[in-house]
Amino acid sequence: MNVDIETNPLIDRLPPHLKQFIKPQNYDDYTSINQAVWRYVMRKNVSYLGKVAHHSYTKGLTLTGIGVDTIPSMYGMNRILKSIGWAAVAVDGFIPPNAFMEFQAYKVLVIASDIRQLENIQYTPAPDIIHEAAGHAPIIANPDYAEYLRRFGEIGAKAILSSHDNDMYEAVRQLSILKESGSSTPYAIKAAEDLVNTLQNKKVPLSEMAKIRNLHWWTVEYGLIGALADPKIYGAGLLSSIGESKWCMTDSVKKVDYSIDAATQEFDITKPQPQLFVTPDFAYLMQVLEEFSNTMALRKGGFRGLQKLIDSKKIGTIELNTGLQISGVFTEMITNEDNDIVFFKTEGPTALANREKELIGLGTDANNNGFSSPIGKLKGISLAIEDMGPRDLKAYNFYDGKRIAFEYESGVTIEGLNVTGIRNLYGKLILIEFEDCTVKYNNRLLFSPDQGTFRLAVGSNITSAFAGAADFRSFNNLYHVSTTTTTKPKKTKQALHLELLYQKIKEFRTLNTFDITTVTTIFDTLKKDYKTDWLLTLEIYELLVQNNTETLKKSVIEHLNQLKTKHPNKAHLITDGLNLIQH
Repeated sequence: MNVDIETNPLIDRLPPHLKQFIKPQNYDDYTSINQAVWRYVMRKNVSYLGKVAHHSYTKGLTLTGIGVDTIPSMYGMNRILKSIGWAAVAVDGFIPPNAFMEFQAYKVLVIASDIRQLENIQYTPAPDIIHEAAGHAPIIANPDYAEYLRRFGEIGAKAILSSHDNDMYEAVRQLSILKESGSSTPYAIKAAEDLVNTLQNKKVPLSEMAKIRNLHWWTVEYGLIGALADPKIYGAGLLSSIGESKWCMTDSVKKVDYSIDAATQEFDITKPQPQLFVTPDFAYLMQVLEEFSNTMALRKGGFRGLQKLIDSKKIGTIELNTGLQISGVFTEMITNEDNDIVFFKTEGPTALANREKELIGLGTDANNNGFSSPIGKLKGISLAIEDMGPRDLKAYNFYDGKRIAFEYESGVTIEGLNVTGIRNLYGKLILIEFEDCTVKYNNRLLFSPDQGTFRLAVGSNITSAFAGAADFRSFNNLYHVSTTTTTKPKKTKQALHLELLYQKIKEFRTLNTFDITTVTTIFDTLKKDYKTDWLLTLEIYELLVQNNTETLKKSVIEHLNQLKTKHPNKAHLITDGLNLIQH
């Protein structure tokens, strides 16, 4: 069953710059070993997490269409998620952080459809379907948490990145791909880990995206909820890690009251977390999110907000007090002695909008070579341009078809032919167009007549600055798609044969059939050709128990005990598997 991209109304309404990340699930690509890994992790988690997870978890597994025995299909998940107002899509590993957040804002779960290799069954830095589907999906059945996730995505998508964030994203993506490829050399993995560690240890100021990423990590991924002395798990990273979900409940992990301080608490993605934050309830998560939002350029604007956009070197938007929105790659600003912005500039395609809708005829085609404008108050005139009525505009010669010369308090001068004005819904001027125009500042030429039409942004100050475009339709591609892609391990004949052995045992279990001769042959082959494989041996033992077959049980247990001795790092996995079977 190779499922194409499964759709529903929530997915249909996604903008093209998000749809480009969606890929088919290709369910037939999951091997019998993949299915066994899913089943082991889910059985272990459900058995244990029923006691320590937030009460929404167990109920949410049913409500979101996630079963214990088989990897869920997107078709089934979307059919069931639709009833709680959400959807799910498959993607190729890590996607850019703003894109990930924006999917959440549209109430769409992003699910990396690949699944961890058996060698990484306890934990992988790579996003996989165990983490995404079994970790994230069940908790969104809780309405309070689902709204927090949506609102977090809405705010997070506007957070401004730094160039360091871009480097970190690419490094983590590369490491996750190498760890799950199955054919990576230890040298390549070590080099990727070293790069991640080097970037994590860099002492750089935390960007807005870095801070909101921290909040996301300590809540959505690694959050605890309830009383500090006896919290429950709700974070997807913990819910999907069979090792860390148990370790986090011990006194070895420090528990701290959740607060906005978590925004500056960084983490190491390659190691278990030594400290976790505990929120009293889901409503409090929203309170902290709103507190953090008030610190963002989205709500503060000003020169700091514009500087963040300049540093990001990515498409961003500023909004003036008149409601005019300018979206593009910002490269420069001039400020006065009070740090008030008096001039700003973009390079490359730039779009103008109002109320998140591109102004007709003023998209990137009209401003393909960038946009620049002074802002502020006019010298010697107490009335701001945006506050002038028709009579005021005429009195000060701001009149269509008239040449005009005027000066800002900053010293910026403009001289040119006033062609027309663009007004907002309330009749206020937000843009004035000039021909044959010259703009100067302290003997510096900012705009000359040979550059064409000059468009003056009407406004006194920047009230908001955020990542992305005001109108997503203004740009063909808001997000960079990484050139590193996930890879499928090349399978040897021996690996393919092992998959067939797993498949045969799976068929015995699912079809409720049994043949001791075949099972014995498979077990003998395992001992001879696959001496480190422990999971199929466990499944064989389970089959013997289910069929009340004493023959072979002793040999299987002896072999499992030998594996525990030879491979101590797998001993607890084998022990836990036996406990699941026996109890």
